[in-house]
Amino acid sequence: MLRIALAQLNPTVGDLAANLKSCTALYDRAVAEGCDLVAFGELSITGYPPEDLVLKPGFVADNLAALESFAAHTGQCAAVIGFVDRDPADPKVLYNAAAICVDGQVRGTYHKRQLPNYAVFDEARYFQPGAASGPIDTYEVAGVRVGLTICEDIWIADGPMGRIAAAGAQVNININGSPFEVGKAARREELVISRAREHACAIVYVNQVGGQDELVFDGGSMVVDAAGHLIARAPQFVEDLMIVELALGADEEATSAGPIAPALSSEAELYGALVVGTRDYCHKNGFRDVVIGLSGGIDSTLVACVAVDALGADHVHGVSMPSRYSSDHSRSDAKALADNLGMPFSTVSIEPAFSAYLEMLAEPFAGRSPGLTYENLQSRCRGQVLMAMSNEFGYMVLTTGNKSELAVGYFTIYGDSVGGYGVIKDVLKTRVYDLCRDYNARAGREVIPESVITKPPSAELRPDQRDDQSLPPYEVLDPVLELFVDQDRTAAEIIELGYEAEMVRRITRLVDIAEYKRRQAPPGVRVTAKGFGKDRRMPITSGYRG
Repeated sequence: MLRIALAQLNPTVGDLAANLKSCTALYDRAVAEGCDLVAFGELSITGYPPEDLVLKPGFVADNLAALESFAAHTGQCAAVIGFVDRDPADPKVLYNAAAICVDGQVRGTYHKRQLPNYAVFDEARYFQPGAASGPIDTYEVAGVRVGLTICEDIWIADGPMGRIAAAGAQVNININGSPFEVGKAARREELVISRAREHACAIVYVNQVGGQDELVFDGGSMVVDAAGHLIARAPQFVEDLMIVELALGADEEATSAGPIAPALSSEAELYGALVVGTRDYCHKNGFRDVVIGLSGGIDSTLVACVAVDALGADHVHGVSMPSRYSSDHSRSDAKALADNLGMPFSTVSIEPAFSAYLEMLAEPFAGRSPGLTYENLQSRCRGQVLMAMSNEFGYMVLTTGNKSELAVGYFTIYGDSVGGYGVIKDVLKTRVYDLCRDYNARAGREVIPESVITKPPSAELRPDQRDDQSLPPYEVLDPVLELFVDQDRTAAEIIELGYEAEMVRRITRLVDIAEYKRRQAPPGVRVTAKGFGKDRRMPITSGYRG
């Protein structure tokens, strides 16, 4: 019998003292619950991913001191904890490592062998892989042989898992920093089940939770027995200490007294990721309040809902900034939403500033009809208002642009792109509508006014403006964007799939020429396999039009 605690922790990258305090507190809880072993997530001492912090020798030394402090705190209950290790012979050689600590000392160390170097991962920049050959260490905990792996190690079919099982491990402790993307939780579960079956070895899969810059970690820690049965699963998006009893018999199958949290729907998963990413980016960077330009449109509406759930209604400040082109229903929709959410709401007309700009520019623009320029001026007036409120009151500005708009450059640089964090920058417009409908369904009432969902989307920067006058309908645009951006298809390949050639060429060209604008947009929550951030690194200057 092995009684295990899975510590699904929300660390803060670089805050070694706070992370150590959290790990020690959870260890003490596990001891109080009579556990034989407690497992923490990948690089739980430093937080994941620490990126270029590990290039600072002082940071690595401090992380090793924190590990020693944690190990000194341990008693008979073993603990598996992630940290950055270094080669004593060459301190520049670093490892993504897991330590097993017991009775006041580090009993053993494992170095991650499969270093991911794709999408958001660039571990090969920082770490050396652990030795692929040589003996595999297993450790006896309460009479059970335990082996260690780290994250990517079990994603590889011929990775270390087989050798660990062959070395006699009955249970593999796999610690993770696996970021969220839509649908990934189900794929993880299938993988862990497959690996456990393949090697006839139970797997304790521990994942961290919380937001770190653009990444969101959803937890979903689990235990799968040697026959591939899911016997425990922690909830997504919340810190948790899940206690599981593994009873290993002669056939190595295990039974469990652990809980199985219900799986979330696609909409609930996506919304939960937006909430956690927004909350942690604000709180971990010292912001308690945010300000949002509430236009009465669907994008700012969804951002307001997410922000209220992340930070609390009193900490979300909505500002309506009407101009001469703002419709009455947009203003009333914004006010109704703020009332329904219980958030502070104010109105600041940009008309005086816009009129002043028109007067200022009358002479240099004489004889011209700068229509788009005047549209962008309105957006930039709004950006200045929001940043003024940020400066005065210490609020973080949340931008409201969605992935569809960012993809094709349908936003104003230094205007509606101004802010500290892009809540829905990785959410396509059609998904924004899905999330709003689901929000009302879960609330059981019309929190989001129905008119917000049903009216044609518009920037309202000129009379009777609609988005579909400048762009293809979002139902047409979004599938092409998924192919071109997320799946890296060329325009020619998309056309071969049956999409109309002129439309595809137009969309892909818009994506390409907007790269310089996106580079200046704020970070935001990454929820897909390829967001506009560190995992899509297209050149700004490029002559390729495939």
